[in-house]
Amino acid sequence: MTNNRRQQRPYWPIIMVFVITNALFITGRKWSTNYNIDSDVLIIGNTVLLAATLFSFFLYKRSLQNNQPQAFLRYIYSGMFLKMLICLVAALIYIFVSDGKVNKPALFGCMILYFVYTFMEVSILLRLSKQQKNVQTGSPS
Repeated sequence: MTNNRRQQRPYWPIIMVFVITNALFITGRKWSTNYNIDSDVLIIGNTVLLAATLFSFFLYKRSLQNNQPQAFLRYIYSGMFLKMLICLVAALIYIFVSDGKVNKPALFGCMILYFVYTFMEVSILLRLSKQQKNVQTGSPS
């Protein structure tokens, strides 16, 4: 039953990373101000990254269910492009709204979060792909 529940909600590790990092950003406000890092930028960036990651994860998961190579590639490229586009638009909005007072450490923190979310997403999708191949061939996982 635990394995079945894990297959139904493969995105839970991504949500857990979001909850843990936001809790750290909220509780570590005093520490972050000592290092000139704007916690609000990190929290908003983390939220945008979660939304973009879940959206691209949905497209990637759909690509695993499709056997046509061109559809698979279309979903993969669409997911990557849309995730990057969402992050780019969010960064540009922040740059324009901040009137030139951009908090560079917070932007670099968001970039690190982007890599963390992408790593988590790829590792989960590789595991799902391996499970799907095992189910299709009938071999045990």
